[in-house]
Amino acid sequence: MRAFTYERAASPAAAAASARDAASTAFIAGGTNLLDLMKLQVMTPSRVIDITRLPLKAVEDTKEGGLRIGALVPNSDLAAHPRVRKDYGVLSRALLSAATGQIRNKATTGGNLLQRTRCYYFYDAAKPCNKREPGSGCAAIGGFNRIHAILGASDHCIATHPSDMAVAMLALDGAVETIDPEGRTRSIPLDRFHRLPGNTPRVETNLRPGELITAVVLPPPPPGVQIYRKVRDRASYAFALVSVAAIVDAAGGRIRSARLAFGGLAHRPWRVPEAEAKLAGATIGDAAFTAAADAAFAGARGYGSNDFKIPLAHRTLRAVLTEATRA
Repeated sequence: MRAFTYERAASPAAAAASARDAASTAFIAGGTNLLDLMKLQVMTPSRVIDITRLPLKAVEDTKEGGLRIGALVPNSDLAAHPRVRKDYGVLSRALLSAATGQIRNKATTGGNLLQRTRCYYFYDAAKPCNKREPGSGCAAIGGFNRIHAILGASDHCIATHPSDMAVAMLALDGAVETIDPEGRTRSIPLDRFHRLPGNTPRVETNLRPGELITAVVLPPPPPGVQIYRKVRDRASYAFALVSVAAIVDAAGGRIRSARLAFGGLAHRPWRVPEAEAKLAGATIGDAAFTAAADAAFAGARGYGSNDFKIPLAHRTLRAVLTEATRA
């Protein structure tokens, strides 16, 4: 690990103001991802700003009937929160499917959104990686790419985003609240928070330099059955090959509305309005489920080792929709 200076922030505004030089500064809270990357010298910030003591640990009801989740709320606390378990079950189940209990006790809401890809080549400094070193190439293309993207990838990067929590929050129409170095605040809808790789895979979000996440806000819970299903190589401590967050409102043999978000398939949590539109008003049954899956994964492309993800994603979505409409 390279030497760095350490600073403890006194307030969210002070933390953001201290991080104006985002290229060489990093915020640290739980540190469950950052410290590993610093040890491997994949990330080498010259300054680390400790935000763990900031007042960003509350889970509060909003006046609209939704929920405001502080950026420093631990994943385990959020999963166990009574309101989350009652009204946002898809989020609780997504959180509990991630990592281990020890890691969930340390990992935070804001840090979870910002965790880096688990691409093998990103973590190996001896291999070319455009995300780690722009212009060096992408070793995953033509390499071992079992866990890599089948949607939204580019010739520069086929990495996937690893978060389970972000997939559920996307299905719930969450928004990220931030503060920047000038003290300005804003709200970024989750569907516009993460970026696709394009030709700049190093730029993973639409945060501005030094901008600090302060909370995630969820609107009032939507009607319907909430399901989170994660397909992975083992039952614990493994990232998704395919995950589905589904919120389906159905009655009388028809589907009133559906929200679908996917993980393990793209550089960001993935949502396809066209797939949801295929389900709205449709008769419950395999024909509607297949049409939704075809729309959700249109244009999917495998890179060899991950070709299996395409039929797996189709099967997983159809199974989730069958479960959600069974009641």
